[in-house]
Amino acid sequence: MTPIATPIGLALGFALVALVPMSAMAEDQAVIAQTSNFKFAPAPPALPKGAQIAVLYPDPGKDGPFVIRLKFPSGYKILAHMHPSDENVTVISGTLNFAMGDKLDPKKGEALKAGGYIHMPKGMHHYGWASGETIVQVNSTGPFEITYINGADDPRKTH
Repeated sequence: MTPIATPIGLALGFALVALVPMSAMAEDQAVIAQTSNFKFAPAPPALPKGAQIAVLYPDPGKDGPFVIRLKFPSGYKILAHMHPSDENVTVISGTLNFAMGDKLDPKKGEALKAGGYIHMPKGMHHYGWASGETIVQVNSTGPFEITYINGADDPRKTH
């Protein structure tokens, strides 16, 4: 297993993503943002090409809690991977097919529609794919890192 990105590399990738216009910028204040204000940009190279990201709060490349939204085109696949922190995923729109394991198997998995929720403890091997354009919200603790179970699945190796 090879880490897909270091915290520093991801921090630089996330720094390039436009942050949502927020009514309060200080970290000790509330953040209020309407869906219409979310700015999606290409996701960092830790994810396969085609994904888009909107950073809701604050920088997932830094220590501490974060919230991001990911937009996947129909048929998008995230091969088997794990994270060093618990991950909470809520399906906002579309359908995310999701399963635990070391290799993507489309015969396994559960189709989660809008409102569906997944909690994965740190280190849990999992994968997923989108049926139709799909948007998910990820709540976790940074720095956000991905370790692909099979190092050959590392999307940075094809960039």
